[in-house]
Amino acid sequence: MAQRAATAAAQPFNGDVRAQLVKAAATVVNVLKGENETTRTQRDALTAFAVRVASAALLYLSQIVLARWMGGFEYGIYVFVWTWVLVLGGLSHLGLNLVMIRLIPEYREKGEFDLLRGLLRGGRLAALGIGTIFAALGAAMLWAFGSHIENHFVLPLFLALVCVPMFALTDIQDGIGRGQAWMGVALLPPYVLRPLLLLAAMSVAYLAGLPMQATTAAGAAILATWLAALIQTAVINRRLAHAMPSGTRAYDFGFWFKTSAPLMMIVGADLVLQNTDLLVISRYLTPTDVGIYYAAAKTMALIMFVHYAVGSAVANRFAALNARGDREGLRQFVRDAVNWTFWPSLLCAVAILALGKPLLWLFGPKFTEGYPVMFVLVIGFLFRSAMGPAEFLLNMLGEQALCATVLSFTALLNIALNFALVPNFGLMGAATATALSLVTAAVMNYIVVRRRLDIEIGIWKNVGKR
Repeated sequence: MAQRAATAAAQPFNGDVRAQLVKAAATVVNVLKGENETTRTQRDALTAFAVRVASAALLYLSQIVLARWMGGFEYGIYVFVWTWVLVLGGLSHLGLNLVMIRLIPEYREKGEFDLLRGLLRGGRLAALGIGTIFAALGAAMLWAFGSHIENHFVLPLFLALVCVPMFALTDIQDGIGRGQAWMGVALLPPYVLRPLLLLAAMSVAYLAGLPMQATTAAGAAILATWLAALIQTAVINRRLAHAMPSGTRAYDFGFWFKTSAPLMMIVGADLVLQNTDLLVISRYLTPTDVGIYYAAAKTMALIMFVHYAVGSAVANRFAALNARGDREGLRQFVRDAVNWTFWPSLLCAVAILALGKPLLWLFGPKFTEGYPVMFVLVIGFLFRSAMGPAEFLLNMLGEQALCATVLSFTALLNIALNFALVPNFGLMGAATATALSLVTAAVMNYIVVRRRLDIEIGIWKNVGKR
């Protein structure tokens, strides 16, 4: 009798479990089908996250291989010069990549296809042209002041400058892909194909017996950057030919650059927040220290892939909902985006900290010295995630000037804190400076969104809300 009673009691429970599993499976199927705007956006977020996870694996593999083959000193030199590619390439498009995300949905909603065609072509040409100018100016400065730079940096820096124009073009085309909701086209070339090509090129160099130095890695980076950009260009051109009605092009560079000016400040400030610590470390410490910090910081920064994936997927819908004047739909969608951002980021942070030492050991035994850095940086990253994709929301709703002000202030704060803390506290000083800057930016963005847009973005106000 007791057994029958237990069986009878278990039946409702088992039925509930089956019902929940069926419901979960149906939800997954609906997301993959993308039959409405919400599920399409969720699918885009999943696509972006999957690409960034694959990218993380490839980047990790390539950086581990480079660190093992090159040693800490040469690897640190390569990290330093590639950081300059990130900075110069990220500045070369003058914020037009974010203009793409904002204006492509707007032009499509309004049927302004002549401006859309002009934006797609003009933005790419501008990025290539300005990227070439930046590279030429950088080479001229190296030629003029190279004697004041440590000799082991000079040739790798010259080689790395060749990457800048195509890096800028890839950033613009990333914006085009996200504006069109083509997440694979936007993200696969820069985040999967480029590191895969870099790894392949370095493997060929290793097997051919070439010296495993920063100059070799810079040459491999040229090949990877150019090939990834050209392949992405070909794919985007083919998709645009099918998705865009043919016709004349109209160019409104005055409006585009006026719109991009605060966005450019945002891009520049974000680049400062991401890279100042490394550049200041290279000023006061050794290339080996640069490599150790880079490995620890980029390992912990893997949690920001969630933030980026969600932001990439939702930005164009923020713009579309705003263009329609659907404020309630926008508020609901922001709630979803905040929850999609924070909880996966928290889970990732716990997992990465648990596996931190073994992950750093893969770069080499000495790299585990960077493990304490991760516990400091995670505070800043989680604060940023707790506000959801706040920067994307501000930029898509026309508040890019205030967003630029917030990030510019925190970028200056980051520079000041790094120069104050790194000479005295080394790697931990750099991590503290970056974490404090990220917390400051998150709190200020929260205040701006609440006061200017009357939207609640804090995770503590959005837990479980529908």
